[in-house]
Amino acid sequence: MAVPDYLMSSDVETHLSTVVESYQRCYSEPMFADTYQGSELVEKVWQAAFALVSHGTEDDPIFNFANQTALDLFEMDFETFTSLPSKQSAENEKLTQTERDALLKEVTNSGCIDNYSGVRISAKGRRFFVENARVWNLTDTAGKHVGQAALLRQWKFID
Repeated sequence: MAVPDYLMSSDVETHLSTVVESYQRCYSEPMFADTYQGSELVEKVWQAAFALVSHGTEDDPIFNFANQTALDLFEMDFETFTSLPSKQSAENEKLTQTERDALLKEVTNSGCIDNYSGVRISAKGRRFFVENARVWNLTDTAGKHVGQAALLRQWKFID
């Protein structure tokens, strides 16, 4: 599973470096056993067995990254996923959206959580239950808040 050419850029490298470094700060452990930089980091994240997504800081945050595992799980291509408001990854049921909003607020206030569970939905309408996901704030090298990311290792389809 080769990394698409459009992901091989310094902007993506910088973003993923922020994701990985913010993860390490929040959880006091590395995302990967080895340290990677530049295009090698992009490749490792893209090919990881876990789903990794991130969004920015807009009032209605838009996803700005998903690795191949996440794209497969959400049944979308990269362009579609990265134009999606993150709230649309949850079902339109009010309770699910309320839980999602509470999650984002908790992460904003605490910096990170490692036990998120909830229902998400793919582009094709497949519902899946996520367990023990990690969600954390992204901060750049200057300490500025630049978004949030989530790492999902456990999920099961429930349809």
